[in-house]
Amino acid sequence: MGKTIRLAAVQAEPVWLDVDGTVEKTLAIIKDAAVAGVDLIAFPETWIPGYPAFLWTLPAPEQMPFVGRYHANSLTVNGPHMRAIREAARDNHINVVIGFSEKAHGTLYMAQTMIGREGQILLHRRKLKPTHVERTLFGEGDGSDLTVVATELGRVGALNCWEHLQPLTKFAMYAQNEQIHISGWPCFGILDMVPSLSHETNLGASRTYAIEGGCFVLASTQIMSDEGVKTFALADGSIPPIYTGGGGYATIFGPDSAVLSTALDPNVEGFVTADVDLSMIDFAKNAADPSGHYSRPDVTQLLFNNTPQRVVIGDGLFGTEIVFPDLDATEDDGAA
Repeated sequence: MGKTIRLAAVQAEPVWLDVDGTVEKTLAIIKDAAVAGVDLIAFPETWIPGYPAFLWTLPAPEQMPFVGRYHANSLTVNGPHMRAIREAARDNHINVVIGFSEKAHGTLYMAQTMIGREGQILLHRRKLKPTHVERTLFGEGDGSDLTVVATELGRVGALNCWEHLQPLTKFAMYAQNEQIHISGWPCFGILDMVPSLSHETNLGASRTYAIEGGCFVLASTQIMSDEGVKTFALADGSIPPIYTGGGGYATIFGPDSAVLSTALDPNVEGFVTADVDLSMIDFAKNAADPSGHYSRPDVTQLLFNNTPQRVVIGDGLFGTEIVFPDLDATEDDGAA
């Protein structure tokens, strides 16, 4: 048997549309996880500054006050808020995967960043295709965002929400021998009455990912309390009926699809944990490895373009590359 590591998936409510408040809460959760002996903790999709639920309830013209507020409370990859999270990872000697709205000049992206124990950036990615109404607020990633990275804990990757319904996207990840997968989700409670958007369906997608990929999956989720719902009140103070509150169902799955974590009450904030041994992947993949011995490349193959795409091709004149400064460097709040 191999080394045992402790994984954690967050189930909590952001301070809605408040970057300062949510980052402060993030730092507290990181510290609590470190005290609990966690090696890696994963936060939900767009945890900072919370999932933009207003996209599902208002016509585009009526969203503008929320859109302006959302931009103002989104993170730049090299600004002081990300620096504070990186410092928390370093100070608490813990790996952190943070989901957030990334602001890059005039465009937002649904980003996930993995930070190592020393505060170093191990992985930064953007959601390849925002879902449905999300495309009115967020830009798209490219093939370079489907990356699995080697870390001290194992090979780690991440996807957001309905990226877990894209068979080819998943296969591109499986083929990179992913061992630990971060599955970031918003608050299920706001749309739980719609079967395709319910927590049962979407956690099922995370569970399927575990058995198909033969990997450990950390499904992290947001909560929306009755008080949080008030953030999205209309101008007349009324609350759209779509907001039902609740929504926390964080779960950790094993490579055989077994539930490894003990569930929290859906309305309780915290994180679920599991002590795992990566050697269990060998037993799972012995039966079926869809990108290995259980594949048929003579029949079906994936065409995967993982080259970063840029709007201008030049000699480095346009500043399009993302740069994460060292923690010892001077702070820079500019967007990448």
